[in-house]
Amino acid sequence: RSCVRFRYLVESKKINCMGNLMSQQNIYDNSTFLEGYQKLRKNQNNANNVFEGPVLFSLLPDLKDKTVLDLGCGVGGHCLEFVNGGAKKVVGIDISKKMLEVAEKENHHSKITYLNLPMESLSQISEKFDLVVSSLAIHYVKDFEKLVSDVFNLLNDDGIFVFSQEHPFNTCFSGGERWTKDEKGNKLFANISNYSTDGLRESSWFVDGVKKYHRTFSSIVNTLVLKGFVIEKFVEPIPTEQMLEKYPEHKDLLHKPDFLVVRAKKTN
Repeated sequence: RSCVRFRYLVESKKINCMGNLMSQQNIYDNSTFLEGYQKLRKNQNNANNVFEGPVLFSLLPDLKDKTVLDLGCGVGGHCLEFVNGGAKKVVGIDISKKMLEVAEKENHHSKITYLNLPMESLSQISEKFDLVVSSLAIHYVKDFEKLVSDVFNLLNDDGIFVFSQEHPFNTCFSGGERWTKDEKGNKLFANISNYSTDGLRESSWFVDGVKKYHRTFSSIVNTLVLKGFVIEKFVEPIPTEQMLEKYPEHKDLLHKPDFLVVRAKKTN
């Protein structure tokens, strides 16, 4: 399987992704999965648009003249928003060839470079950035410690790392009934399974065998601190009363958040 030839030059160094892509889960290139995912995202009231995205962007620093690396950039929508927000250069990486094909067509810009590269291979990138961002992709990475180390090394001094992931109350669950309900089918509470055990979880989401990696809050916090970051903010987005009036379908989030959003700073 060959690398996609979008723009593979980072500081004049060609990135060789052959082999790296083969060894990592690439679920977004599965046609059935991608079709289901795209249908979900086309719903403007989905939780990503209403909760995760706005919180993620609220934690970003001023983007004017900043260099930005987007991990798991998908179709590049955020990359274009970073440029529109004032970033002078954006690099978006993703393991999915199909996602990047859409990114090049729909979110192309002279200040954006798209790389067909898994997050596990960040060490192949030689330049540094003011900001590293990742939206709902980090829970697909097995070695969180290595990823955090790589991000730290790619940041300039006082650089910012902002990422969202599935909430640990979600990633811990892998099977059975997701909710306990009353006799009328009303959701009473979410079922939590093996929260205290970090590691691989496989679940069905559009297709069977989707791999995600669960980490407890303490694992996430301690890893960031151990690798040299100062945690500036944690957010677990939940709806306000006003939001529930507009989006009543999201009342489940009062039982448990779907997302965790983190802002951390590289210390000198």
